[in-house]
Amino acid sequence: MCTIVSLSLVAFATLASCLPSNDSTTAIPPSSTSYWFSQPIDHFGLNRNTWNQQYVVNATFYKQGGPIYMVTPGETPLSTYYTDRTHFTELAQKTNGLLVAVEHRFYGKSNPMPDLSGPSLKYHTVENVLEDFAAIIRAAKQNPSSVFPVPVSANSKVVFAGGSYGGALAAWMRAMYPNLVAGAWSSSAVLQYRLQNYQLDQSWGKHLQALGCAKEVAKAVKDLDVILLSGNATAIRNIQAEFGIPALTPRDFAGLVTSLISAAAMAPNYVDQDYTRTTVCSLFNSTQSSLGSYATAVASMIQSRGYSQNDLTQIADTNLNLDNYALGQVGRVWYYQGCAWYGNWQVAPPTSCGLTPYRSQLVDLTYFQPNCKRKFGSNMVTPVNSAGFNRKWMGRLRGVSNIYYTVGSLDLWRGSSVLTWEGLALPNTTAAPIFLIEGGSHTQDLSRGNSRDLPSLTTSRIVGDRQVMKWIA
Repeated sequence: MCTIVSLSLVAFATLASCLPSNDSTTAIPPSSTSYWFSQPIDHFGLNRNTWNQQYVVNATFYKQGGPIYMVTPGETPLSTYYTDRTHFTELAQKTNGLLVAVEHRFYGKSNPMPDLSGPSLKYHTVENVLEDFAAIIRAAKQNPSSVFPVPVSANSKVVFAGGSYGGALAAWMRAMYPNLVAGAWSSSAVLQYRLQNYQLDQSWGKHLQALGCAKEVAKAVKDLDVILLSGNATAIRNIQAEFGIPALTPRDFAGLVTSLISAAAMAPNYVDQDYTRTTVCSLFNSTQSSLGSYATAVASMIQSRGYSQNDLTQIADTNLNLDNYALGQVGRVWYYQGCAWYGNWQVAPPTSCGLTPYRSQLVDLTYFQPNCKRKFGSNMVTPVNSAGFNRKWMGRLRGVSNIYYTVGSLDLWRGSSVLTWEGLALPNTTAAPIFLIEGGSHTQDLSRGNSRDLPSLTTSRIVGDRQVMKWIA
């Protein structure tokens, strides 16, 4: 039996380009070859005009009877990384499988509308995203040769997998389309949504505590706020220079610093490397103040990533590009999801919570929310109904079988997962197991195996592979 396994969003509708014939002698095209499917702009409304959705295929390992793994980059443009260099590439090789990576609507080259204005992005809904992928799967089952460049059985099963936002999509696909999707691998899935997500930093704080530098980082943030809130233009300008950051408003500066330092918490952890230890905690020592060490850490990250001063301004200045509706702006589409879908704004905890802040108090709800109307028009409703979104989509997952959830114990997004520091958000069952990767970071189980991998990470892949084998049997 042939099987389809999909690593996040997968949409299949009508073919918009010519594919090779379904002939066993057809040469296998390179995985960099792009194919395109025609999709309705709105699956559930009156706008039935169409657009083309991009996907790529790696058929190197495929043999009749093997599974098909479908992957998506989620909120980033499509590349062959998702077919050629993940754990599912390894799994495809072991199981004679085929991999398909499909680009998400409004990201990369897969654009339903000519711009990213508010009226255009109204078609960017969870329901449309999921139906995009469901439509592709239906087409693959009805006429495989219209989807794949090699012969594939029309009885192919589908296993959907993805990480982070893609992990949520994978789980929702299994919940919403159980007749199309046999199972889902949901890595580090962000499944609990809040208007104000200050839990994010609390996860990182636990990591900092384990490394022994939490108090120093918290003190640096507090000392930085004293300067930023002082109104002393000279002191603010001097501290920005020390961080290696151009002149910005105090609030934009605070938001940028937090974004840069948080990158350390997203990096993979290995037996011989903890990125937070090497790039943050190791810099806090007795030779300089906590704030000075914090500035050194951020400046080092800027240098290592090769950011120019203009790059930093473009990233951080919230007054730029408000009415720039050009396609290809990943950050603009991602911001729209926060405004229109779920909130989940990454803020400092309110002082009333009694929690230790690991980001500036200037980064609060008023830093994010006003930009929704400024970017997408006065019709945007603020605040978004995060609680309603959470009830709806978390509720869809209750009692759903054949989902494999993985959570890194040191994942920055653990507080939004199915296994938070407080406990389980969904039952851990044999039908929908939840695996905690001790020492693991964000979506690390989706990467290729490595001799430096943590033992628990290796085990998580083994357990996941066994689940997949059950689903495709």
